[in-house]
Amino acid sequence: TIFRNALIMKSMEPILCQKKNRLKASQLVRVYATLRKAYGHQRGWPGETSFEVIVGAILTQNTSWIQVEKAILNLKKAKKLSFSVLRRIPKAKLAQMIRPAGYFNVKADRLKCFMDFLARECRGDLTKLKRKTMPELREKLLAVKGVGPETADSILLYALDKTSFVIDAYTQRIFSRHGLAKAHEPYEYWREIFTRALPLRRDLYNDFHAQIVRIGKEHCRKIPRCEGCPLRRFL
Repeated sequence: TIFRNALIMKSMEPILCQKKNRLKASQLVRVYATLRKAYGHQRGWPGETSFEVIVGAILTQNTSWIQVEKAILNLKKAKKLSFSVLRRIPKAKLAQMIRPAGYFNVKADRLKCFMDFLARECRGDLTKLKRKTMPELREKLLAVKGVGPETADSILLYALDKTSFVIDAYTQRIFSRHGLAKAHEPYEYWREIFTRALPLRRDLYNDFHAQIVRIGKEHCRKIPRCEGCPLRRFL
């Protein structure tokens, strides 16, 4: 791991030493302070329980949150949003219930795989799962079928109360435009930039990610709206 991190940081050096008008990793704390001043504290991942957050993190893959909310509402209305029920429910029936989230057959399979994981690791008791360390949990989550790095980090941060920074499409779009790194760089490359530059605080990671989502929706869209953007001065 130490050797891998050294290689990652060495490959980052050309990016972090580019022209002065490029955003540097050392400025990320200032970026967060600017966003916090502009928007105030942001609500974290929507969800009434840790289990609901996990289900939402899996369902939100490749779709909008609006559609995920519809799927979760279906589960709630049918009183199916629990570990014991989702583990027993037939996959085909589950797929129909989460249909609004898109790719419903694939996501039903992923939810069932995750329920099997919870059964093996903690018998569905998330309080037991939370006792494990972040590195151990992250490794285990990434081994679950259908759980990629972004989903794993979302579950760690928002459902399991671990300090793990989430890199999403908004993060890559915003900060590639500011020259921090190239958008096509691997997920772990991006994550390393943020985790090395920021204090290791879960509340900071939580709010910073929420700030990024907000500015991504309001300003840094596919067609950017730079007028009035709090981060314009960092360009």
